[in-house]
Amino acid sequence: MHSLTIGKTTLKSRLIVGSGKYKDFQTTKNAAVASGAGLITVAIRRINITDHASENLLDYFKDTDIKLLPNSAGCTTADEAIGTFRLVREATGIELVKLEVIGDTQKTLYPDVIETLKACEILAKEGFSVMVYTNDDPIMARRIESAGAAAVMPLASAIGSGQGVQNRFNVRFVKEAVSVPVIVDAGVGCASDAVIAMELGADGVLTNTAIALAHDPILMAEAMKNGVMAGRLSFLAGVMEKKPYASASSPTSGMVRT
Repeated sequence: MHSLTIGKTTLKSRLIVGSGKYKDFQTTKNAAVASGAGLITVAIRRINITDHASENLLDYFKDTDIKLLPNSAGCTTADEAIGTFRLVREATGIELVKLEVIGDTQKTLYPDVIETLKACEILAKEGFSVMVYTNDDPIMARRIESAGAAAVMPLASAIGSGQGVQNRFNVRFVKEAVSVPVIVDAGVGCASDAVIAMELGADGVLTNTAIALAHDPILMAEAMKNGVMAGRLSFLAGVMEKKPYASASSPTSGMVRT
């Protein structure tokens, strides 16, 4: 019920966490472990996992079951992202990757969906399992799936904004449009946001800033873990239909009259 398969990888948790913005690698590890996540994203251009002569994030996760998910954060073209992942695979052997190609690097950090689509198609043909960060557009999600994506990752709202799911309909539309897993990514600010995303039918949630910048990252990681599980259970249970007026919770027939 809680396991999730992406490409050739099966995860015990539907929560994925990030590694950015923490005060140090030890806190990053502690929070990731507390979250129960099976994957942690790593911005290859910003965090060291290839140079073993200096402090390396990989060393902190050797005694855990958490796998690293390289991402192309900072890349603005398909060629940059493709080159980054080729180097990562050569250095680490990792083929499950998170593709990000950013079109607006100054304000919104929204993806360049055209360059993203181009990169996805090439990487998939080269044998990568590609998880693709994109906007919450079901039409683009379908095209990304056709390009060979192993998972589609629509944004909930702007990266690092903490605004939560801003368009609930689109998350549902994306889920209905594709058959690969849908992981809500970017903008999750608290555990209730994770619950909402999962109740809408998302297969998983990725969050980084909400945990890293919490006053207590370890406690927030636990909250996110429980939020994802609660949202998944609620979705599977079948959420009741919303009504405009009150509806008595006890029967009105056969009442004792006084």
